[in-house]
Amino acid sequence: MTAVARDPYRDWLRARLSPETGVGDAEQVIEEAAQRRGWPAQRVLGPRDVVALMQDIYALVRALLGDPAAERWVEAATLDLATFAQSVPVPSQPVRGEIAPVLGAGPVRWGRRAHDLPLLLARSHAEIAGRSLEAIRANPDLSPLEDAAEWDMQATQAEVRRWETEEVLSSLRADHARVEVADQVAVAAAQAEVLHLTVRELEQLEAQGQPVGPRLAHTRLMSQQTDAFLASFSPLIRLDDADSPVEVPMMDLSSVRYSLGVPLHPAVLRARSQLNYARWQSGDQATEDPAVQQARAALAQAEHEAQAQLNATLSAARAHQRALEGLIRQVALLEKRVQSLRQTGRDKLGVARVVLEWRQTRSAARVQAHRLQEAASLLDALISDNDSGR
Repeated sequence: MTAVARDPYRDWLRARLSPETGVGDAEQVIEEAAQRRGWPAQRVLGPRDVVALMQDIYALVRALLGDPAAERWVEAATLDLATFAQSVPVPSQPVRGEIAPVLGAGPVRWGRRAHDLPLLLARSHAEIAGRSLEAIRANPDLSPLEDAAEWDMQATQAEVRRWETEEVLSSLRADHARVEVADQVAVAAAQAEVLHLTVRELEQLEAQGQPVGPRLAHTRLMSQQTDAFLASFSPLIRLDDADSPVEVPMMDLSSVRYSLGVPLHPAVLRARSQLNYARWQSGDQATEDPAVQQARAALAQAEHEAQAQLNATLSAARAHQRALEGLIRQVALLEKRVQSLRQTGRDKLGVARVVLEWRQTRSAARVQAHRLQEAASLLDALISDNDSGR
């Protein structure tokens, strides 16, 4: 049976810290950082835990080495951790539970219970993987399978985390949609004000004998349609949601810590488990065995696909970040214009038009901020600390 005290990721972090703090102080630094996060003493660490601890330890390293050297230390350590995570599974300590809760009689076909099924399935796979790992550790004859079982356990936990993240994102997107609809109603209200004032102006011009009849008819039609939209949607939203500040997520999308998103991807962990299992089955013929070669190719394909997914998510997040920065600058300029025009007390139509442009730009900025926040949640779920099954 494997010793419970085996903690390779703690050993790795201690070795990385020792040159900077000394061997004796490195463990104390790690344990103090863990305690600040409320973790139990001597908790067995995984790669996500190490990423979290390195964020806390960074302040100490910066005090010892200065900013540039501390940045280089964190970057080099993170890249080394990504490599280490490709070869060493987390020695998980499974906590026994139910394979699946009893939801009620009959199959689940639709609705909220059906929505929950993928997460329930992932949790059941993690429970089964944990029981298998316990059984393998308890049987000396199966000890060569322990690495494969630990990779499998880590893969099932990562899959649970993926579906838990989908659950969080589903709620986040619903909140975002509610505010975005409020923004659209606020834009429509600003547009209605512009149209009402434009109709009044055109009516005055028509009374003066100017040929504005077709333009006036079209503007009246647009005004009536906008009023109908507002009558339908205004009762469905809280208009003050549109006045809530646009929150700009602060994140460094160039951080090397996102490189851990590939080795910690559920599909990559699963492929690594299957490679270890194929090696165990092939015994002395592991190098030439077709099953091992096939498993190795499957692992390479999983890594390639995980890297492509990570790159796509990062690329989308960077695009949202760039767009948001430009829109926030436009919003600030338009706010100043509105204030300036209102202080003059003249040209109500001119003020209304700038207010409409401000509302439209602010709405667009909020959409970009929301998409960036959702991308950030996906990225953080790949690399942040995880208590699932531990």
